[in-house]
Amino acid sequence: MRTALLDYELPEELIAVRPPAERDSGRLLVVDGEDLRHQALAELPDLVPAGALLVLNDTRVFRARLVGTRPGGGRAELLLLRRRSDPGPVETWTALGKPQKRLRQGALLAFGELSARVLSHLPDAELELELTAPESVELSLERVGRIPIPPYLGREDEPADAVRYQTVFARETGSVAAPTAGLHLTPELLSRIQARGVELAHVTLHVGPGTFKPVSVDDLADHAMHAEEVQVSPAVVGAVERARARRAPVVAIGTTVVRALESAKDPERPGRVRALSGDTRLLIQPGYRFGVVDALLTNFHMPRSTLLALVAAFAGLDATLAAYREAVSQRYRFLSYGDAMWIPRRSERDA
Repeated sequence: MRTALLDYELPEELIAVRPPAERDSGRLLVVDGEDLRHQALAELPDLVPAGALLVLNDTRVFRARLVGTRPGGGRAELLLLRRRSDPGPVETWTALGKPQKRLRQGALLAFGELSARVLSHLPDAELELELTAPESVELSLERVGRIPIPPYLGREDEPADAVRYQTVFARETGSVAAPTAGLHLTPELLSRIQARGVELAHVTLHVGPGTFKPVSVDDLADHAMHAEEVQVSPAVVGAVERARARRAPVVAIGTTVVRALESAKDPERPGRVRALSGDTRLLIQPGYRFGVVDALLTNFHMPRSTLLALVAAFAGLDATLAAYREAVSQRYRFLSYGDAMWIPRRSERDA
């Protein structure tokens, strides 16, 4: 599809730069075909069908951002991506760094008690690094690392971000960005959902920096989709089987859950998934045929983004753009710390 079709006007003042007072205190735009309804996120338990399967992404954001100095005293900044060795006091990582031209092979960077040596330059502007810590790299990152909040927030991370830019069910460390739809959920909200006979399941998709990468090509099919690590366990396979047996919908909390489940869909058994452990580069855009997910909770996304393309594929392009226009006119809060959309059924119009 033409990327320009995913464009819309997002006033800067509608970007939520800080979280709401309470996780579930935001607004919820229900997008049911052409029908739009304004509700509250606290009403979500009443919207999830009784007996449904609700799937969450249990990835945990880690303190991946490092700010320090390079040889000669200039500033150096790293965004750690993936560990490539066993954990310990010395580890090998991939990362993004700036100023990239100054981070030459062999350069030794200082981040308080943590040091980093540039081993090599990799494709896609990535660096291979050796991190050294007095005890363990994990402990040092907890002390000197920063929460990698999105760059569009236009501010440094604050103490509150360590809690609020993390879901209450996060447990598998590995993301450099939060699965933001899950930020709205509280233990109380989840208890109310489960009280309706809803089964919970967890996938893991570690969100990488590519989630913020703008689509710069004219045709979305030419976009180089980023790889993200995904785990769909046998327990999830069983949960989907049970949902299908009782004719219950599969509800995804966020686009990352959609990508995880659809990456694991079983081509030989419609509506089912297979266990999956590896990377996914799945790009979902209008025309994609969904095999697993039936309903979706998602935040409002950036114009011309792969996340918006996924939502447009699920709800239908026209319905999605109409919903975004309505959200702008009604002054909804956008992006990671913003409000959400509930899409109770997928559209077949663009399939």
